[in-house]
Order: sequence, then structure tokens, then C-alpha cells
Amino acid sequence: MDKKFIGIIGAGYWGKNILRNLYQLGVLAVCCDSDDKIISNSKASFPGIDCTKSAEDILNNKNIKAVAIATPAATHYHIAKKALLKNKDVFVEKPLALKVEEGRELIDLAKKQDRILMVGHILQYHPAVIKLKELISKGELGKIQYIYSNRLNIGKLRTEENILWSFAPHDISAILMLIEEEPSGLVCFGGDYLNRGIYDTTLTTLEFKNRVKGHIFVSWLHPYKEQKFIVVGSEAMAVFDDMSDEKLFLYRHKIEWKEGRMPVAHKTNYKVVPIQKKEPLKEELEHFIECVKARKTPVTDGHEGLRVLKVLTLCEKSLLDNER
Repeated sequence: MDKKFIGIIGAGYWGKNILRNLYQLGVLAVCCDSDDKIISNSKASFPGIDCTKSAEDILNNKNIKAVAIATPAATHYHIAKKALLKNKDVFVEKPLALKVEEGRELIDLAKKQDRILMVGHILQYHPAVIKLKELISKGELGKIQYIYSNRLNIGKLRTEENILWSFAPHDISAILMLIEEEPSGLVCFGGDYLNRGIYDTTLTTLEFKNRVKGHIFVSWLHPYKEQKFIVVGSEAMAVFDDMSDEKLFLYRHKIEWKEGRMPVAHKTNYKVVPIQKKEPLKEELEHFIECVKARKTPVTDGHEGLRVLKVLTLCEKSLLDNER
């Protein structure tokens, strides 16, 4: 296998970050995008790589053993399918597809072709989330009672997909990983304030076994950027704040029952939990490269992508049902 064996399809809003990391990791051979300006900027910023406006150039190139797909969500299934049929290993940004049956088809095809299929659920490669999982596994938080996440911003507004499919996959993936089960029930509400039918804001409530609950609040109509993930346990509470330099905090608040009837909270100062200072996207792409070279199953493989896709599909159905 040549050292430069990966091609990227889609080098725009998020794709440019994948492009940068693949280039820095020394594995990028070809960049593809339909935008002339993006192609021009890529050539200037990343000397030594080939650039093309045709995805077929990458898919038909036998020296390209793997592709990274960072195109609009509606195209993920079609491009990933073509790549797998061309015997390429595939890294596809979230979501895996827009339909559950399409996700299953990609998984089956990857197995038939003996190819790696990995989905870009970046939070599972974030040092803070990995540490949070370690704290939960060791019992540091006690029994998990409630999880919630806020992923809010005022920024890039999309017209091809709603906020649920754009933002929520990250948090759904992380919650399923931390809880280690799929929700037994959910309900989703939202609002389409800018474009009718394209939801700008959604709130999803999830219910798991043993009375564990959670919610996911996502919006691109928010006055400032907020990315918080909070886990409430019987012994402690953990806060992952991706907008903070420190990232992960532990609160050991205590609840005392006065005379067995009246709960009283005793607050404590938070403790900063040390984590490794690594770029999650680079960690994610290094994992993909390792899986391609060693023929290993990725942490966020097609099956993990399908679990998230199933939850997204149920959220979409609930969202539409509640708007009728």
C-alpha cells in the first residue's frame, strides 16, 4: 500500500478540516470538490496533492485504497455505496445515511466486499468523552440517573437538512456509548422558524431502562455557541464543556435527607479532571488509518452508525407526529 492512499470527497465546511488532518498525517493523495474556489484553495494550501472536481476520478483510481466522504448528508449513502463497490475502505461523516434500510445495505455491502466502513461520530474520539466513560465504568458517578446535552450555535444555517440530522448525531452517539443500550422510548419536539419544514431547533427526550433519562437540545438559532454534556449520577455529576479550556469537571454534591423527608443539597467545589490534549478529529482519522492498515473493526463502525440512524429516524417520526 502506498503511503498516500486516501482520497477525500467533499472539502468544504467540515471537509476542509478532514483534508487538513489527512494531509498532516501524510496519507492524502487526492482531494475532490465541485467548487472551483475550494479546489483552488486546496491546491495552494496543500502542495503535492492532486485535485479534481469529479468523484469518479477518485473512485476509479486503483491506487486510492480508502475514501473519506464529507459531502451533504443526502449524498452519503450513494457515494459510500459506489466506493464500497469499487473496493475502497470508507470513512463517511455522520449520518451514515438518511434511511435505516440504506444504512443496513451499506453494512451488508461492506461485509460482502470485506471493506472497512467507519462513521464520523467524533465525540467517541474526544479525550474528555473517553475519560467520562472511564469515570462511569469505574463507578465514580454512582448509578447514572440523567444525561443531557446542549449543542447550540448561531452560525452556518442549512437548507438541505434540519438541525436534528446536522447536530444531534454527535450526542446520540455519545449517549448510546455511555449508557451502553438503545433507548426504550423517546419524544421529539421542534420549531422551523426560518424555512418551513427545515427544523432550526429540536428537543429530544430519551428514556432508557432502570429509569435513566436524557435529553438532547440542538439549535442553530442561539445567541452564542454552547456545547455541554452533563451526566448526573447518584454519587457525583460530570460536566463536559467543549467550549472550556479544561473540558471536563466533576462535582461531588451531596444530598442529605433531613428527618428522612426533606432533601437538602450540599454543594462542593468542582474538580477539574485532567485529560490528554489531543485534537478529536485527528484521533478519529488516525483510528481509521489504523483500521485500514490492520484490517480492524472501527469503534464507530457501520453497526454503531446504524444504531444512531435508528434513533434519528424515530426522532424524526416523533417530531413530525407532534407537529400535526
